Amino acid sequence: QLRLVESGGGFVQPGGSLTLVCAASGSLFDIHSIGWFRQALGKERELTASMPTSGATTFADSVKGRFTISRDNAKKTVYLQMDSLNPEDTAVYYCALDYYTLGRVRDFAWGQGTQVTVSS
Repeated sequence: QLRLVESGGGFVQPGGSLTLVCAASGSLFDIHSIGWFRQALGKERELTASMPTSGATTFADSVKGRFTISRDNAKKTVYLQMDSLNPEDTAVYYCALDYYTLGRVRDFAWGQGTQVTVSS
């Protein structure tokens, strides 16, 4: 069973930076895309950044130019570099993986989430 574990969240002042890390464990056949979502208190979960295996990386308009998504296939790890953070970025951030199981069935996995709080 595939498992995603996020880390790197925390408290940061406006203008600061954080790097979120998502480590995958378990076996899979292939990855369709990886991504980060976030959910602020009282709001719906929204896509923040997506990196398909083939195709262009996309970002929510609110984070373009400030966030960067990257992956290390050998380490089965995904990163979200967040710069110039502002209070509107405060949310629980979730790693997500759209993948194919060893049985070639398409599936989706979520991490447990990591809290990011931006405040002075």
